[in-house]
Amino acid sequence: MKIYKSEPWHGHNFLRDRKRLIDKIFFRDERPRSSLNRWMFDEDFSRLFHYSNRRSDNLFEISSNDDELAERLLGGVQTRYMRNSIGEIILNIVEDIAKSLICFGRAYYFLYEDADPAGIRLVSFGPVGVFSVFGINMQWVPRRPGSHWDQESEERLREIRVLNKENVLHFKMPMKIRRILCAQNKTLAALDENQDPGLNFYHHATHENPNPVNHFDFSVWNEAQECALYRATKGTGWNGRKYDSSKRSDFFDCHRLIRFRRNQIFLRDDILRQIGGEITRIGRGYDTEFSIRMSASDGLPSIEYLNELEVKLMREEVGFDEVIDYCYKR
Repeated sequence: MKIYKSEPWHGHNFLRDRKRLIDKIFFRDERPRSSLNRWMFDEDFSRLFHYSNRRSDNLFEISSNDDELAERLLGGVQTRYMRNSIGEIILNIVEDIAKSLICFGRAYYFLYEDADPAGIRLVSFGPVGVFSVFGINMQWVPRRPGSHWDQESEERLREIRVLNKENVLHFKMPMKIRRILCAQNKTLAALDENQDPGLNFYHHATHENPNPVNHFDFSVWNEAQECALYRATKGTGWNGRKYDSSKRSDFFDCHRLIRFRRNQIFLRDDILRQIGGEITRIGRGYDTEFSIRMSASDGLPSIEYLNELEVKLMREEVGFDEVIDYCYKR
């Protein structure tokens, strides 16, 4: 095993079947592989911006004492999508960080500096295998196949890469959201594990009894599952993608929708705050007085207005359409 200072390794997705016991201890895949409810929730909750927002301008308010350096740093962010403006870059990085936070509880970017003075790149890397010892960021790299053009591939030794703290941007899930998700995910995992066992209660047809009588009521089983789902998701307000239940009232749906969007906006605003803080920290390596702050503009939904909608809804001063339009179209 080698321990040395280096850049992060980005190829962990190809080693799922090659990990040994010691690798599984330090290089754990923290996301469940087969959990339908968890997968649906993660996908829904990470959609912090609706499609109508993507066509809008000036979604974010950015203030900095060095606009040129701020543009260089933000322009160096590598995203998976084409972008033409700083606003689109910020939108994409917020969504990418949100996906990582929801799945793993943390997200990382690494600052690469090319020989060209303007060559600044901020590239995300997976949190799996990354840990911290006395404030020093390290990455566990398991054995992996090497790549050689002139000879057969050889397996490379395990590594512990010490990452330069000044080049690592570390984002964390807010404690408020972390606690809600921790409690919810335990129940979602249990529901996914026991989603289909109801079929086991049916007696199988045999030669002696080709038409077995069964008194198992599958509707009661589904109702129990649905009640457990709604209790588990009370904190987040997620509806489990159930849109056609006759047992829910419009008031119930609207209150949960407001709660769900409020949590999303809280996460969005916290990510923007963290981005501003991390960009400020690495920017001070170029300018000791550098600072930058980011926040959502009035063109995006706000927690304050959602709180007003909730109060008006309780007083029956607002219609369901207005609540739904604000939550889904902004």
